[in-house]
Amino acid sequence: MTTSKRVQDRSKNKGVHDLEIATEKHKVVSKVLFLMEMMKKEPEMIIPVRSLDQHWRQINLPKPHSIVDFIRKSPKLFELYKDQKRVLWCGMTKEAEVLLEEEERLISERSGTAAEYVTRMLMMSVDKRLPLDKIAHFRREFGLPVDFRSKWVHEYPQHFKVVKSPDEVDYLKLVERNPAWAITELEKAVFGVSESACHTPGLLSLSFPLKFPASYNKIYRYGGSIDHFQKRSYLSPYADAPGLQAGSNEFDKRAIAVMHELLSFTMEKRLVTDHLTHFRQEFVMPQKLMRLLLKHLGIFYVFERGKRFSVFLTGAYEGAELIQKCPLSTGSVEGKGPKPYCSEDEGIPMQLDQEEAISELEAIAVGDSSFMDIYEIDNEYKPRDSF
Repeated sequence: MTTSKRVQDRSKNKGVHDLEIATEKHKVVSKVLFLMEMMKKEPEMIIPVRSLDQHWRQINLPKPHSIVDFIRKSPKLFELYKDQKRVLWCGMTKEAEVLLEEEERLISERSGTAAEYVTRMLMMSVDKRLPLDKIAHFRREFGLPVDFRSKWVHEYPQHFKVVKSPDEVDYLKLVERNPAWAITELEKAVFGVSESACHTPGLLSLSFPLKFPASYNKIYRYGGSIDHFQKRSYLSPYADAPGLQAGSNEFDKRAIAVMHELLSFTMEKRLVTDHLTHFRQEFVMPQKLMRLLLKHLGIFYVFERGKRFSVFLTGAYEGAELIQKCPLSTGSVEGKGPKPYCSEDEGIPMQLDQEEAISELEAIAVGDSSFMDIYEIDNEYKPRDSF
């Protein structure tokens, strides 16, 4: 980041990227789903509000907003009432319960697909095993059920099993490699195949889909480097790569392929970058993973909000909308139910539309020096030699 001009000053006239709007929509819905899951664990699906206050950090509400404030803004989803002892309780409306039942049905129907994706993650890993705690970070993004650790992982013994390490850490271990699943999502899209029982993963020469922000007007400078990167062969994420040297072009491009594959598994083609960096060792990815994501902004789009970064597959979106929506994606759930966001004055549910999202993001950009725009990414991470 350059130091000649402060970020907030340079960001006043920035164009808000469509994927930042998608992040704002996801943020609201994810808080609602977290509250619904908390209540679902209770015997009668009601919970004292003071118990929810303990999860203020997980819900990630900005100060000075309280959980009660958020609940009151969603009257079609949540109900508040006091008992005879004046204790404030929260429960779900009938409409919310219907949505929850629909989500459970969709998760159950998609369970086989989720098992395939988890198996393929294990196939890509170095030791063919992954810590359960780390996989749990992907639970909602992969559409895994709430009982993922206690029940679901034991329902597919033909694919994986739970084992304990010498230091008593739970791992999910691959039982048997499935050659038919060792085909990347990019190969499927390019060649029009779903799986092949005789497939052997090896060198690939496929170009990654590229989509740059409309405001990015410097790409012509690096066109040759990008073209050279796209033509470079790389090892499939499902092929063993013991001889790759960290920092080499081949190493970096394989890491790009691994991240592209992992993001392709998710329902919304997005992840919090912290969840990706947790897997650096298991998937043999570089230590400076964020730098690699930012450098290849035609493939990935990194969005910072507060202290958290989200990364998207740019080719999976048209504007702020997913091209191929999963029935379980938060956008689909949001479309089926009431809009869980409302104005301060009216107190009624309303959708966080593009105009509101732009207004909020621009306000943040002016007041938050950590908010990076596309030009600062360009200045900090422009190619030194080649992609």
